Amino acid sequence: MRRIAEIRASQDLWATSMLPEGTVERWMVETGATVARGDAVMEVRIEDALHEIVAPVSGRVVALAVVDAVIEPGSVLGEIAAPV
Repeated sequence: MRRIAEIRASQDLWATSMLPEGTVERWMVETGATVARGDAVMEVRIEDALHEIVAPVSGRVVALAVVDAVIEPGSVLGEIAAPV
């Protein structure tokens, strides 16, 4: 049995930003990849700054947001199937 963990855009990324949104810049993994908790899995752009997003849990990546998608604080960026 597996549980699904969400990869989210932390509200902390917007702490110094005047803009209410950002974009998905690139993925460092593909759907189906196995990741460890803390692995960098993607980059998002907020204003002119790039921020790495890390896996919240270990598991298999099962869904990814589209590159160039507009994101807001708290947006779900992807999902990881984690063993229970």
